[in-house]
Amino acid sequence: MTDPVADLARRRNDLPAPVDTSVPLPRRILTSWWTWAVVALTVLFVVALFAQYRMLTADTPVTGGVVQGINPSAIRSAFWMALPTLAFWTVVFVWADRYRPQRLLVWYLALGWGMAIATFLSLNVNTWAAQQLAVAGNGDPATSARAAIFVAPFVEEAAKASVLFLIAIVARYRLTSQVSMVVLAGLSAAGFAFTENIIYYARAIVYASQTISVGDADAAVSQLVWLRGFWTCFGHPMFTMMTGIGVAIALRTRSKVVRVLAPIAGYGAAALLHMVFNSQASLNSEDGQRLLYLLVALPLLLTLVLYVVRQVLAQGRVLAARLGDYAQLGWLPESDPVVFARQRSRWWAVLVAATRGWKVFVATVRLQRILTELAYLRDGQVRGIYDEAATVRARALVEQAKALRGIAIDDPRGLKLSLPRLRRQRPLAYVPPSYPGPSGIGGNWPAPVGQPPIGSPGYSAVDPTWGPPKG
Repeated sequence: MTDPVADLARRRNDLPAPVDTSVPLPRRILTSWWTWAVVALTVLFVVALFAQYRMLTADTPVTGGVVQGINPSAIRSAFWMALPTLAFWTVVFVWADRYRPQRLLVWYLALGWGMAIATFLSLNVNTWAAQQLAVAGNGDPATSARAAIFVAPFVEEAAKASVLFLIAIVARYRLTSQVSMVVLAGLSAAGFAFTENIIYYARAIVYASQTISVGDADAAVSQLVWLRGFWTCFGHPMFTMMTGIGVAIALRTRSKVVRVLAPIAGYGAAALLHMVFNSQASLNSEDGQRLLYLLVALPLLLTLVLYVVRQVLAQGRVLAARLGDYAQLGWLPESDPVVFARQRSRWWAVLVAATRGWKVFVATVRLQRILTELAYLRDGQVRGIYDEAATVRARALVEQAKALRGIAIDDPRGLKLSLPRLRRQRPLAYVPPSYPGPSGIGGNWPAPVGQPPIGSPGYSAVDPTWGPPKG
């Protein structure tokens, strides 16, 4: 039975419950709320995407005519056009979250939320808001400039960032640094941009194929793909990362005022940047857009990239300092703050472990994750986020790390890869014909060089070269 007081303290600090290893793994998976949350949200993702597909492929009656829906062939072509941008941003954000990577399920939920739920909410709310504004556009109320400037930024940023608040509520303990929130915000925005690009590309394909004045339809669609998929592909991730930074600051501080104002400030900055971007894309001339792109957008992107890089490097300093605290107490070896704070030594340990068997590889990865969690747990105590309940969790993590050290690679310095060696077979030497050995010994011995067979003329039993082969 567990201690009710200790369990209450753990829940108040939002610390995870200890895992009962006596329960079989399949049963733990089936009884985990993460499993059923993923199943439920996956069903929700599929329903939201199917609803958008039905909405986009159906004809929409408007004043003065009907807006023809997008055909499935155009959507399939647009999917492959938008996929490289999604793959690029996914690799970038997952690589950035390398010190303490989130669970694969958390990445999946953030990406799927932006791809399905955020786009579904934005598509419906933007269309409804544009209709309420009674904007006179080109026949499609969702494409009016006024709705794109004053409605879409607030709606889309709220839809993309809602998954950040959801994860912060149910799994605040997992969000240890600003990099974690930036990565989740970027994945949500990348998924949102992927679905939005499919819609834009498919509409361009249908319009270019039906309008003669467009000229070369392939060139027109290719120009749009380069514009949205390459030159301005950083727009949505950059906007939503502002909200992610605000939420991360709120989670890693003790001040209640900052916890309230930081997410609001981040969301306001994201919506403001989005509004400026849409206004310039809708109202400014091509020369003005190019000037703002070079003087405003790219410097802002470079500043944000440098900020994220500094935060990634700061994670190494946090690991060195906090693991050093435990090393001074004697809980950890003195080599841990040096080894586990350097990304190169961590990668080398995983690479060496991969060449020594699956069991060693799994133990090494688990050891790195446990010690990283231990360091951020100590960092939370220093910041005043956790109270004495974190000490119980820290002791459990130290015991888990101690149990893994006999299998895992905890200090890879001086170790080499254990690769299989390819042995070169030497050619067999010439073996002379054998002859019967002397009685009582048995077997056949190779005939010595220059020694005639037994019983033949010239045979000498005292010849020093005669006898069994040496070695």
